[in-house]
Amino acid sequence: MNNQHRKALFYDKLSKGIIYSGGIATIFSVIAILVFIFFESLPLWFGADSQKSSTINYHNRSNKGVPVLIGIDEYKENLFVVTDSGVIDFINLKKDSVIKSFSLDTIKGEKVTSVSKTFSNNYIGLGTNKGKVVLFSINFRAEFSQTGERIIVPEFNFINLLQIDSLQHSIQHLSFRLKNDNSYTVIAVNSNNNLLQYTYSKTINLYGEESIKTFSSSLDKFIDTKITSIEMDNFCEKLMVGTFDGKLLYLSIKDEENPQLIQSIYPFEGDTEAITKLGFVIGDQSVIVGNANGKLASFMRILDEKSDYGWKLVNPHIFKAHNSTISSFSASSRNKTFITGDSKGISYLHHLTSERTLLEFSGNDTGIKDISYAPKSDAVAILYNNSKIALFEIDNPHPETSLKTLFGKVWYEGYSEPAFVWQSTGGTDDFEPKFSLIPLILGTLKGTLYAMLFAIPLALMGALYTSQFSHPSIKNFIKPTVEIMAALPSVVIGFIAGLWLAPLLEKIFVGVMLIFIIIPIMIVLGLYIWNKLPGKFTSKLKAGSELIAIIPLIILGFFVAQWLGPLVEIHLLGGDYRIWISDVLNQNYDQRNSIVVGFAMGFAVIPIIFTICEDALSSVPSSLTSASLALGATKWQTATRIVLPTSSPGIFSAIMIGFGRAVGETMIVLMATGNTPILSFSPFNGMRTLSANIAVEIPEAPYGGTLYRILFLSATILFIFTFLINTVAEIVRQRLRKKYAEL
Repeated sequence: MNNQHRKALFYDKLSKGIIYSGGIATIFSVIAILVFIFFESLPLWFGADSQKSSTINYHNRSNKGVPVLIGIDEYKENLFVVTDSGVIDFINLKKDSVIKSFSLDTIKGEKVTSVSKTFSNNYIGLGTNKGKVVLFSINFRAEFSQTGERIIVPEFNFINLLQIDSLQHSIQHLSFRLKNDNSYTVIAVNSNNNLLQYTYSKTINLYGEESIKTFSSSLDKFIDTKITSIEMDNFCEKLMVGTFDGKLLYLSIKDEENPQLIQSIYPFEGDTEAITKLGFVIGDQSVIVGNANGKLASFMRILDEKSDYGWKLVNPHIFKAHNSTISSFSASSRNKTFITGDSKGISYLHHLTSERTLLEFSGNDTGIKDISYAPKSDAVAILYNNSKIALFEIDNPHPETSLKTLFGKVWYEGYSEPAFVWQSTGGTDDFEPKFSLIPLILGTLKGTLYAMLFAIPLALMGALYTSQFSHPSIKNFIKPTVEIMAALPSVVIGFIAGLWLAPLLEKIFVGVMLIFIIIPIMIVLGLYIWNKLPGKFTSKLKAGSELIAIIPLIILGFFVAQWLGPLVEIHLLGGDYRIWISDVLNQNYDQRNSIVVGFAMGFAVIPIIFTICEDALSSVPSSLTSASLALGATKWQTATRIVLPTSSPGIFSAIMIGFGRAVGETMIVLMATGNTPILSFSPFNGMRTLSANIAVEIPEAPYGGTLYRILFLSATILFIFTFLINTVAEIVRQRLRKKYAEL
């Protein structure tokens, strides 16, 4: 073996090693990417977690009365306790000691019999056994010492003292809400079962003069049985009343002088136990209803043309029931979670949209009197009937996600029925996130479908003509030209489609649709005329150059279609095709729609399909085509019955590669559609695909948040989807290859 041979073997082994290493590195990189995006989305499926951090026995340390209400600051450092004698103690949880105390002298000697508290800003109302209601707020102000230590300073702010019941009946139920800084409403139920309303509003004119208006009335005309629970929204417009016989009354108090009973229903079918707790979740659209049997459900109002007032209550969600009477409620001020407690000391953390029961907080058998959900939704303080207070830390990063919210129909607030909806962000904190991936998945399939409908016939027929019928000189011009199309950046195609093609197509839509009828007719007509021409004329042209003669007819067909378009629109479509589409097809025409995407994305996919198909068709052995022609078959019969079946594995691979290219396309879909995640296969509407959604939502996705991880889940679905398509395509290709290998 000479040196040259050894060098050749060395370089051969080196090349083989480099190729193997490159292949293994590629496979490893792909797997690593899949593993990374999968594990980034995995926390979506982890549940919430809680841990008891401290317990306070308030009864043993104080003779200031029995606690009836509690609250906690956002830093989880201070707790306030309101007792039935009107004492407010602020307890530092780290030191386990009272750091400040207030006494409500205005109700000295009276007992607190009912309480009301807003979950977002600690506005509190206390009703007494003498018919009084004292209104105040509690705030926590953060200060910093000279050493940089944070100090939480509790503040008490008195608002008003009201004599709600002139006969001094005990206030049994109370709801107090501030509509704004200068207006509030108080709803109270006394021991005589009277439903009382009091409103206060202050206005300041341009001269700085104050005008105060108060209004009080009775709502007894709507009540025919004992009231067991009441709750009012923060807008002071909706009043929910629960009764002893299990009814839920929805009253509109928006017009204080003309209240209206909108609806009266039994919220739990077949169950007439008393409604024991009511509470609105953030946004004040959904009210949580709990009864003496422990049943728990949410209700919200929707538009109803059949009702007298245009509204009706519906029951979109049912939650895990308690084993005893539901006695307390607290809602998050950040999301749609809420906590309910029962008479056996058990409390649950629920999420409204997903209907999930996320956590259970086990207490004692004395029952729960009050619950305070921390402002950051990361802790809960629970007051038990034996005056013990337990504090639980909560880790609940993704309460909104479940299989149902991601892939099922969900009944969202304000919707008339369950639907698949993607709307990740809103203008306010009380927005209900909608994370259904179904519109995005179907949007991906929709965009791909219309692109492939446009691309496959043109690419495949073009490749068939170029490889089997065209003259070599024409082939040498067509194939490089089409391949150069693949170098055009997709962002440029999307830009042109969105800003130029979409408005143009809207103007000449009918003419464009007629092109698909007129041009095939012109081509058939041209071929018919070609066949009728004298042989001495056609023989002078190069074989396979018929296309040159047909091109003028195609151009003519385009102009004929555009000329006929307005005439068809006027005489057959009522003068405006958009109105016709709306009236007859019940569809709206969007300027940036699926047809625009089909043209633009199909244009981007054509070069890939054409090139691979042409290579596959040209690779068919000439012995097969020659044998077919020798047996008397025409070129067309040879192409369709010999060449196409033989090259079908390569053609199938080309289509699947084009399909994968269309599925993953981002910029064209992003720029050429309205990016509306709607659930419709109509060609006149736009769509939003998984890939475009990732590009759109990235700026809105905070690191580690729910949206952030759902975007990684979208990428995982897209990855798996293309992987499965390619796997199936390869299996089919191998079987086709094996089938036609013997030809």
